Amino acid sequence: MSTDHKIFELKSAPLQSGVDFRGVKISYKTYGQLTADKSNVVIVPSGYTLTHDEVDWLTSAGKVLDPSRWFIISVSMLGNGLSSSPSNSEPPFDGKHYPRVTLTDNVRMQQRLVTEVFGIQKIALVWGWSMGGQQAYHWGALFPDMVERICVVCGSARTSVNNLIYLASLEAALKADPLWQDEWFAAPPVRGLKAFARVSAGWVFSPAFYRDELYRTLGFATLEEFLVGVGESYILTLDANNLLAQLWTWQKADISDNEIYRGNLAIALGAIKAKTLIMPSETDRYFMVEDNALEMPHLPHAELRPIPSIMGHMAGGSFSASPQDAAFLAKGVRDLLSA
Repeated sequence: MSTDHKIFELKSAPLQSGVDFRGVKISYKTYGQLTADKSNVVIVPSGYTLTHDEVDWLTSAGKVLDPSRWFIISVSMLGNGLSSSPSNSEPPFDGKHYPRVTLTDNVRMQQRLVTEVFGIQKIALVWGWSMGGQQAYHWGALFPDMVERICVVCGSARTSVNNLIYLASLEAALKADPLWQDEWFAAPPVRGLKAFARVSAGWVFSPAFYRDELYRTLGFATLEEFLVGVGESYILTLDANNLLAQLWTWQKADISDNEIYRGNLAIALGAIKAKTLIMPSETDRYFMVEDNALEMPHLPHAELRPIPSIMGHMAGGSFSASPQDAAFLAKGVRDLLSA
């Protein structure tokens, strides 16, 4: 994890819950140079468990985002351990007193970051994968006059019921650890984290990925080596209380759940003025093509372009072993940016 990120601190940040989250910190990293007219801005919000480093694989010539052309601001979502989280917040918001934070809260703070730190009034593109894609949708709905384009990769405007079932299974696996006491983990729940990793493994890649034993192409001789070497080894580095905080945020993700749209998803989608590219993976078990297809009739300026991949949800992420997936994403973004 890089150490060259910066911190934006907000003295006061009113949350949807009614809590005034004072002293909240947003971690971010920039790539490229901001032009004099500030017309080359790309925002990349992080996904679940991820930080601003997730953007590294995107940012080089010929890749999805070229920092020689674009000024890229990669923002860490609240709860990820770098931005304010249960693990690092100061009193009175430390530990189990950490407040409930929605994606609407996140995006409104991100908007303050780009306007107050950089004086940016227009955003050329918001690109996001997974929960980052959900945040891209939120940007388009919450700030329709500010955002010119959004690219949602393996994301949705509202967390689907199918997705909620997956998230409930993750939560149950983690909280089954005996260290879950008084709504808190006082020590790392190794058993719970390993169970969390196994549940996740069954969803994050497609059945075809496992059937064709593609984990062997990643250097793993057996399925068990892959499950331990990729899933468990990563999840065990994370803070369990942070995982639960972000999981709650994911469960509540909905671009219409605010005082502007009052739960009307169709109106919220219709308010998005940005040119919109939706790129689900054909084999994603979280954010399914069918769910994005239901959003399309309400989006004024949108294209649905599924990724023809067997990598499941990971078709849109840095772990995808498929250069074809990366090339498909890059072409989609180039087409969107030239529109």
